[in-house]
Amino acid sequence: MALGPVVQQALLTDELVTLRRELGKTQEEVASALDWSTSKLIRIEGANVKISVSDLRSLLRHYGLEDGARVERLVEYARGARTRGWWALYRNDLEPDFHTYLGYEAGASYIRSFQPLRVPGLLQTEEYARAMTIEFVPESHALDVVVDVRMQRQVEVLDKSEPPDQHYLLDEAVIRRWVGAQRDDSIMPRQLRHLLDTAERPGITIDVIPFRSGAHFGLRGEFTVLSFDSALSDILYLEDARSLDLTIGARDSRVADYRDAFDNIRRLALPQEESLALIERIAAEMEAGSAPGRD
Repeated sequence: MALGPVVQQALLTDELVTLRRELGKTQEEVASALDWSTSKLIRIEGANVKISVSDLRSLLRHYGLEDGARVERLVEYARGARTRGWWALYRNDLEPDFHTYLGYEAGASYIRSFQPLRVPGLLQTEEYARAMTIEFVPESHALDVVVDVRMQRQVEVLDKSEPPDQHYLLDEAVIRRWVGAQRDDSIMPRQLRHLLDTAERPGITIDVIPFRSGAHFGLRGEFTVLSFDSALSDILYLEDARSLDLTIGARDSRVADYRDAFDNIRRLALPQEESLALIERIAAEMEAGSAPGRD
């Protein structure tokens, strides 16, 4: 699986920090030995700058790393980290945490996402994405950017040669809200049909939590947990109307809490066959009826 530059950078810096700590060296000691400024090493270990291959080899020699295969793997990480991901084009248009999240998403092997109110971005049709986004981003250029990014994400994640396994939990409100009905009655039923089509892809599971399940942890808001085949810790991404929050598993216990919460919420969901049958039934009802408030 292609890891992408953000994941390769994270793997590289994790190993460099581990190597230094195993040797019992401080950042000041290492920087002095290499005739670097301490701030340079701090920025490298904090993934704030990309280390050059020559500087990396010097650092690894100082650490006494003689495992040729491991050295070359770290060198490949350094080279990969210096490539540009597709999301780099939108750096000035996106919130920094979301911009970084896209980089982690590109290298994830497993995506777990709970959504209480809207269809997940990776599963949205373009017309649904536009109908949803226009309520929050009325300015045309910004609206186009949001929709373009959402559609490009789908190409980059869903259509890659080895897409990640994905499990989506949707509250029943997600599939019942007639998004876009003010403009076009058919947007939402087409979105529901798209969910059904997408659920047929290998490795994608879409489950619905029915209203009758009552209150649950997920009503606090949407969240996504990314996991990786590599040694990289899980990533937690939280989003609400006011803020975004990207959290690295090794640094915050909340990641494990939300991972456990996802498993607990999943037990409240309808079985896969019943979930898809409910989506099918609601789509048919919308196709046969009219939008709320319309004659």
